[in-house]
Amino acid sequence: MKRSLSILLVILGITALAVAEKVPAGRIELELWLSLRGPLFDAFSAEAMRFNEAQNIYWVTPIWKGTYPEVVSALIAAVRAGEQPHMVQIFEAGTATIMFGLKDFVYPIQNLMAEHGVPFEPEAYIPAVVGYYSLPDGRLGALPYNSSTAVLWYNKDAFRKAGLDPEKPPRTWYEVREAAKAIKEAGAAEIPLSAAWPTWTLFEQMAAIHNVPFATKANGFEGLDTELLLDSNFFLKHLNFLLDMAKEGLFVYGGRDAQADGLFPAGKAAMLLASSGLRARIEKEANFDYGVTYLPYYDDVVEKPYNSIIGGAALWALKSRRFTDEEYLGMALYFAFLSRAENVSKRHIETGYMPITSAAYLLTKAKGYYAEKPAAELPVLQLMRTPTTEYTRGLRLGNFPAIRVVMYEELEAALAGKQSAEEALGKMVKRGNEILREFEALYGG
Repeated sequence: MKRSLSILLVILGITALAVAEKVPAGRIELELWLSLRGPLFDAFSAEAMRFNEAQNIYWVTPIWKGTYPEVVSALIAAVRAGEQPHMVQIFEAGTATIMFGLKDFVYPIQNLMAEHGVPFEPEAYIPAVVGYYSLPDGRLGALPYNSSTAVLWYNKDAFRKAGLDPEKPPRTWYEVREAAKAIKEAGAAEIPLSAAWPTWTLFEQMAAIHNVPFATKANGFEGLDTELLLDSNFFLKHLNFLLDMAKEGLFVYGGRDAQADGLFPAGKAAMLLASSGLRARIEKEANFDYGVTYLPYYDDVVEKPYNSIIGGAALWALKSRRFTDEEYLGMALYFAFLSRAENVSKRHIETGYMPITSAAYLLTKAKGYYAEKPAAELPVLQLMRTPTTEYTRGLRLGNFPAIRVVMYEELEAALAGKQSAEEALGKMVKRGNEILREFEALYGG
């Protein structure tokens, strides 16, 4: 088996075998752990099958391993047992944990590609995306894959019922509040406003679009000795605003992580702050007229909002004594396949995730897709509307999933009337910093 042959087969896209349920005899299997179910898992699996059909040497097997946080835990356990997969999908909040906690088992993608002679251009990726997954020395650590950003989904039918113009969605938080009041008074929807992934949509994204620091050390990018800054005046203003809306029945907490995702396509929530990657599910399930718009901002804090930050996940290549050099080559070839403009564009169109390379964005635009569906371009424009700053590049915090749990707990206590906004934010900082210090003690040497 020669590498030149396998590279040629993938690059030319030669179909050598029809889709099969089991690994065909003679193929080298590459195990890929995924974190999403439903239409998204179907789309990612279909992509793997297209790779499997495009050559006759490798076979990528997609396996669902649980939710985003569950996959991080499963991977750590697998590495300890020496049973890690070849590739794994890790959400953006798990970046620091994987980058530092499992650094001896990660094969940085830039190294993987170069050492196996597979062409790869990190600069082809959108800056706001590639910066998130770059190692401290500048090398790209993981393959940006299903990157998303947060947007405001809204039910146009509910807006009409409430006497609101469905073509003029709210821009600011004050306009969101007024729209929510109108929806509640008209009984246009059971829930005026909710939020999926609340720590991401209500805190992390809000810090970014207002260019407010979430943590010291450039939000953790400049060192593990970072500290949270959630007790700032901005977050106090914002949390009090949300608590007031909740008291009036205008904002309804929908649960942690993705628990609120279904509220919008089911027609229960008239407005939902959620991932742009929710589009596939909304298109499949919603039986009403809907729209998407930019994240709301406070126009008395910034005149114009800054770029939002990414969510979603990246694919990490792993090392193991069990893996052969041919398997590493196969991983590199799969990443090259996924990076093609036509494949990135197809993934974007089918799922709602970002066209994360400039070539894919231009290709999608050239197809006329945005002319047909201008709402699909909106998340891209939001992500790229300003050059990134040290506060809009993203977040790199050790054991960030655990910090998010702390934030959920304190937010929920505040929403239940058990503590003030100031107390909730103070506890987030105190408890979150304890987690950061534990992480620094383990990996800061």
